[in-house]
Amino acid sequence: MPAKVIAVNKKARYEYHIVDIFETGIVLTGTEVKSLRAGKANLQDSYARVENGELLLYNMHIAQYQQGNRFNHEPKRVRKLLIHKREILRLIGYTKEKGLTLIPLKVFFNERGWVKVEMATARGKKSYDKRQDIIAREAKREVERAVKGR
Repeated sequence: MPAKVIAVNKKARYEYHIVDIFETGIVLTGTEVKSLRAGKANLQDSYARVENGELLLYNMHIAQYQQGNRFNHEPKRVRKLLIHKREILRLIGYTKEKGLTLIPLKVFFNERGWVKVEMATARGKKSYDKRQDIIAREAKREVERAVKGR
């Protein structure tokens, strides 16, 4: 069974220069997993931070499970990410650098059926960088149209 993507942070690659990508596990409740299986997640405006030696994910929205009862979860609660201690220490070094932040790129089920989060250390783009990306994307489209038209 290949990995099933649940949610993708589409704006991440537009808003940030990606420096490094890594995969983490995530601590979830039962209703959160059921809601993720239904594809009800949103990574917009979410970020991670290292606090007290733990990696925590903020502002990730997982909709409440529709058949859930009083034991349903809070949609935007802070979630703990599972990662090795040496990687946490490396991330502390990254985030101490000026302008680097931790952002989630996508949430997916791996081959074993476990929920994983693809995280990235990223540096924010300036507005002129974004314009350059748009110009390059449009040039690429024009070349593809010209090749397809022949």
